[in-house]
Amino acid sequence: MRATRAYAAIPTIKVGFVTPATGPLAGFAEADDYILEGLRAHFAGGVTNNGKSYNIEIIKKDSQSNPNRAAEVAAELILSDEVDIITAAATPDTTNPVADQAEINEVPCVTTDAPWQPYFFGRGGNPAEAFQYTYHFFWGLEDVIANFTGLWNDSGVAKKVGGLFPNDADGNAWGHPELGLPAPLAAQGFELVDPGRFQPLNDDFSNYIAAFKDAGCEIVTGVMIPPDFGTFWSQAAQQGFNPKVATIGKALLFPSAIEALGDRGVGLTTEIWWSPNHLFTSSLTGASAGDLAGGFTAATGRPWTQPIGFKHALFEVVADAISRSADLDDYEANAAAIKETNISTIVGDVNWSNGPVPNVSKTPLVSGQWQKAGDGVELVITNNAHAPQLPVGGELQLLG
Repeated sequence: MRATRAYAAIPTIKVGFVTPATGPLAGFAEADDYILEGLRAHFAGGVTNNGKSYNIEIIKKDSQSNPNRAAEVAAELILSDEVDIITAAATPDTTNPVADQAEINEVPCVTTDAPWQPYFFGRGGNPAEAFQYTYHFFWGLEDVIANFTGLWNDSGVAKKVGGLFPNDADGNAWGHPELGLPAPLAAQGFELVDPGRFQPLNDDFSNYIAAFKDAGCEIVTGVMIPPDFGTFWSQAAQQGFNPKVATIGKALLFPSAIEALGDRGVGLTTEIWWSPNHLFTSSLTGASAGDLAGGFTAATGRPWTQPIGFKHALFEVVADAISRSADLDDYEANAAAIKETNISTIVGDVNWSNGPVPNVSKTPLVSGQWQKAGDGVELVITNNAHAPQLPVGGELQLLG
């Protein structure tokens, strides 16, 4: 077991937080400062464990949207800052290298904002065995596939789908023949056209566009960083490819990415992990999803963004585990407290005893569309078939 640090006169629990504050994944981190400011204010009163109050210090590090950098700063947090718990969020490029460093160094770790398959299997996870120190909560590829196909069935368009999968952890998981989209889509009668993997920050999608046009694809899907989708979408227009539905994971999550596309951002569709209309409240503050999203807009003047809820929930889980740990001076006791988590958070229930595999707890997922709202656009839930407790806000509209 890794040696623990000595407590100061006023004990402080150090929590590391790795996030892509800069680089192509920075959209995931847009609300970080707002969330951390609110959390630090809340934690100023301390967290109680066994009748004793502990300070919580959150130490943030920028992964620069690079998995190698994520591993480096995770190692810094563990070995130099001597954090008691480490957290990370925003795609497998962040969660996986951080979790791997935590597992190697026997430090408790909680992550989110990445589908569970690339998190678990991408790290060499075995369903028959558990990781000892690393835990993750989010939805899975089975959920996004069910939502995407539900949305496409609602559209009534031809079941020919063009696939855009980069050569990264997300793309290789989403495009995997068995674990990703191909097999489930085929089972539902969809024909997937997959021209192969492309390198992130690709500047030419002509071959993909030609393949989709030749096949008569009326749907485009995949998982991409915003710059890649922007390049693809611009070249698709230039080359006369106009699908009736475009449903892309990751790239279309954030208002800033949609605004950058101008009028061609209206009508695009994506998964929705969290919104102001999600009927959940914070176990820390009692704030509703609407309260948290509205607070962000009031503080920044910017529209709400999906990671707000999950960043907040990450520290709900951490605070809950700290409050229950049998011995905060013992890393294994802290890991055990995380494993035994069973709380209702602002993104839904987190409970690792009923996950699809060890170390994973699933949260609900719906899907929807960017639709005009006043002078801007708004992400509207259009399909809630797989999470009926979350309200639908509008009907799907075809592109063009």
